[in-house]
Amino acid sequence: MEALLAALADERSCVPLDIAALEVAELDYPNLDHEPSLHMLDRIASAIADRMEINADGAEFVEAANHILFEVFRFRSNEADYYNPRNSFLNDVLTSRQGIPISLSVVYIEVARRLARPVYGVGLPGHFLVRYDEDGFSAFLDPYHGGQTLTVEDCHELAHSLTGVDTSTDPTILTPVTNRYILVRMLNNLKGIYIHEKRWEKLLPVLDLLLHALPGDAAEHRTRGIAHLHLHRYREARADLTRYLDLAPNADDRDTIGEELKKIHRLLATLN
Repeated sequence: MEALLAALADERSCVPLDIAALEVAELDYPNLDHEPSLHMLDRIASAIADRMEINADGAEFVEAANHILFEVFRFRSNEADYYNPRNSFLNDVLTSRQGIPISLSVVYIEVARRLARPVYGVGLPGHFLVRYDEDGFSAFLDPYHGGQTLTVEDCHELAHSLTGVDTSTDPTILTPVTNRYILVRMLNNLKGIYIHEKRWEKLLPVLDLLLHALPGDAAEHRTRGIAHLHLHRYREARADLTRYLDLAPNADDRDTIGEELKKIHRLLATLN
């Protein structure tokens, strides 16, 4: 996962998003061949190019991209199985043509990149969009809803309806996000699914990647420590929970974690 690790470690990394996203999928597909997925993205981009004039403007690109992606290739939301982790794996999304907001946005971004079109991710609270932005044309697009065009006000209303958060006073909410941000958010989606399903073995490598991106994140150390506990990896749990308390000395659960560490110390002493 060299490309993914490089992208997570450096906000300025030039690693292509599609390559890094496919390496996320290697969490479930360790021997994944990237070529079929990359070929599919090339094929979609070629179909969009064939539908446009050579000097098509931004509005014409969006019309062509939406037609090809959502009418010809029939990419769509997977509302019926939203929390399936496969919705976060780019190879599966390209095969099934179903996904969640961020993975469908990755498809849109990567197809646009192949055509040198300025499409960027926008990380709303509770949702993910893309933005086309160049001189003379700018639009927010929702790949989860067939490429629907949104106004600035629509974006803020959408965020509020999903989370109750008022984003209207924060203009940075609608600014383009980095590939690193997108990858971290994809990993956080997987983390939430695996915690909910108590799939600790699946969770650990996700947390390892998140901590590669955010080594000083106290909460991630706490979560990984708890995952290690569930898997009876007591030394690893002790290291992570100790690091958590070092990073968050005033944490509300400091006493609880301290008691857990005492239990681990006693248990390890008996094992020795």
